[in-house]
Amino acid sequence: MTKLDESSIIKIFQSKLGNKKFVSEDVEVFNFGKSRFVAKTDTLVESTDIPSKMKLGDAARKSVVACVSDFAAKGIKPQYGIISVNLPKNVSPSEISEIAQGFRKACNEYDILILGGDTNAGKEFVFNVCIFGKTDNIVSRKGSKEGDLIFVTGPFGYTSAGLSIILDKKKGKEDFVKKAIKSVVKPKPKLKFGLKNKKYFSSSMDSSDGLSTTLNEMSKQSKKKFIINNIPSIKDLQNFAKSQKYDLNTLIFHGGEEYEFVFTVSSKHREVIKKNARLLKTPIIEIGYVTSGKGVFLQESKDYVSLKDLGWKHFK
Repeated sequence: MTKLDESSIIKIFQSKLGNKKFVSEDVEVFNFGKSRFVAKTDTLVESTDIPSKMKLGDAARKSVVACVSDFAAKGIKPQYGIISVNLPKNVSPSEISEIAQGFRKACNEYDILILGGDTNAGKEFVFNVCIFGKTDNIVSRKGSKEGDLIFVTGPFGYTSAGLSIILDKKKGKEDFVKKAIKSVVKPKPKLKFGLKNKKYFSSSMDSSDGLSTTLNEMSKQSKKKFIINNIPSIKDLQNFAKSQKYDLNTLIFHGGEEYEFVFTVSSKHREVIKKNARLLKTPIIEIGYVTSGKGVFLQESKDYVSLKDLGWKHFK
């Protein structure tokens, strides 16, 4: 029997549900009367998404944050949510309280009202969150133009390092270890930055499946070539990679779990974008530019090396 991957599974659902014109996007957009709404759903599963050092409250918060990150990339304010939970039969009252507090913390951070949901029993913790908002338009993944600049909302690689510290017991300097683990356990999407700068973005996409995945998807949908000439990393990550004999590019481009986003802008908006980033204390990094052609390439001296999509894939 042929092994299914995430893409082939989605195609089967699309064909059976009659949605032949589906285009992959961070959120779903639909009209209800004269109003236009945005929805996003995400699922967090204990066995695959909750590492040992993550508390249940942090996991509950992260399940909401995962949806908020997509809204941030689209420049949309999340407003309402529905939460469904699957709980082991031996779950304790204190665990339920901790989970509820985690949901509440995320909703307070991003001003989201929970309307209701569903509760079920099963073998492990599973949190499914659906978030809704209202908008006139979103920033798509496919709008980049030749000459645009490519930015990210923060340095990459810390979650890859954090997971290696948690799962593989890797060692590092105390400050770096805390920073890397925090990036995994308590991510903070750049919602305010997305809302304030939406009008300047020609395209944008959440990067939680890995930077190489995000760049390749945006390049493919825009039908443009992306040149990356500045790798978004900081010295402490470089030192960690060297000490552990990790490939730095693998940590940065192929890890995933970074609730940052990638966006493209016209060069004429560079200064206003940087000014707004300083005002909002958002560490944006210019990493490259858009040109004619196709694919994503790392510029290394005078050479251009193809950057393949090696980010997170379910069922691989």
